[in-house]
Amino acid sequence: MAREKYGTLPRQDLMAPAIAYAKDGFILDQGDAASFASNAAWLAKDPAAAAIFLKPDGKPYGAGERLVQPDLAASLATISEKGTDAFYKGAIADAIVKASGAKGGILAKADFEQYAVRELKPVSCTYRGYEIVSSPPPSSGGVIICEILNVLEGYPLSYLGAGSAETVHVMVEAMRHAYVDRNSALGDPDFVDNPVSKLLDKGYANDIRDKIDPFRAGVSQDLMPKGFGESKETTHYSIIDNDGNAVAVTYTLNGSFGAGVVADGTGILLNNEMDDFTQKPGVPNLYGLVQGEANAIQPRKTPLSSMSPTIVTKDGKPFMVIGSPGGSRIITITLEAIANVIDHGMNIQEAIDAPRIHHQWLPDTVYVEPFGLSPDTEKLLAGMGYHLDLADSTWGQAAGILVGGKSLAEIEKGGGARYNGAIDSRAKSGEALGY
Repeated sequence: MAREKYGTLPRQDLMAPAIAYAKDGFILDQGDAASFASNAAWLAKDPAAAAIFLKPDGKPYGAGERLVQPDLAASLATISEKGTDAFYKGAIADAIVKASGAKGGILAKADFEQYAVRELKPVSCTYRGYEIVSSPPPSSGGVIICEILNVLEGYPLSYLGAGSAETVHVMVEAMRHAYVDRNSALGDPDFVDNPVSKLLDKGYANDIRDKIDPFRAGVSQDLMPKGFGESKETTHYSIIDNDGNAVAVTYTLNGSFGAGVVADGTGILLNNEMDDFTQKPGVPNLYGLVQGEANAIQPRKTPLSSMSPTIVTKDGKPFMVIGSPGGSRIITITLEAIANVIDHGMNIQEAIDAPRIHHQWLPDTVYVEPFGLSPDTEKLLAGMGYHLDLADSTWGQAAGILVGGKSLAEIEKGGGARYNGAIDSRAKSGEALGY
């Protein structure tokens, strides 16, 4: 749909490189090998998955070895030749339904035949003179990024300084309040009346600021609504072309290698995205998110996600393209990259590489990237009542582009490179390329 409505190239041209990589294989780097090694036992449980991602002796492929996927190449070639019906109404759908049923799943051919793309109006807001354009529900990313930015706009972050106790304090409290809304109020717009206008309202952000004690940590339990999770196995890429058209794309399998199940003969992995639904109100999912009835499982419903592909504009022109994998942390990873550029004057690489923090309401914990804060700052935050978790290491792999210079200062001076791309230094694979 995106190609037909907005693209300029034939489907066959766009799919040819992927078909070639699947048919002829590609050499695995160390990041690929590490992923296979850590998930070898999981993949070994499904014969079709093991036949692709593990060697005949059951050992994972290592760095420098070639991964060839002939079944996937054939599936992609069929789609390239025959179009979308080859996937949704043909033998590929039949094979996936069969694989689902063999594992106790309930996918039916009608689920594929009746699927339709929804193009929804993006969420937008302003932040210090910039326009933020991001994903709408059923992704929570755009709404919650805007809600947090609206709260932060009332604080002089550039004066307080990146990584200071004061900055971390107001950021955590803005995250705490916004994730309550994310986890309790948002869901698929075909099923839930999402209060987007309220959550994006500057007055609502002011009400949140009024509740933030400048000297003490908030208490998540005090914000519990009445009636009362996501994986790092997500991919994001940011692109901008010669004509200035900007695209931010995030998509996911949810857990590592999804469900770990391949539809035999297709080379296609099944995801485990059902985990993004609320299993039971108040019960955390795979990534600790405690969610409510708005995101309950229903037929034909899309689960709430945290995906946050975002484009920032200035005076109607692209300024920044940004996004990341990272499960429930996608929102805060993307948010912090934006604030690092606009508030703290970092260049695009510094903004993406800078240490990160995360709070998602429950558990009532501030996750801090190892060595992300100074011991003095940690002590000040602990004294304010925060529980800090310094051991976790799941911090996404952001990819971003800044237009007109590497940093805001260079853009304002003029004369910077037209496009400046950066890939997260945390990334095991991927790079920033011009063409």
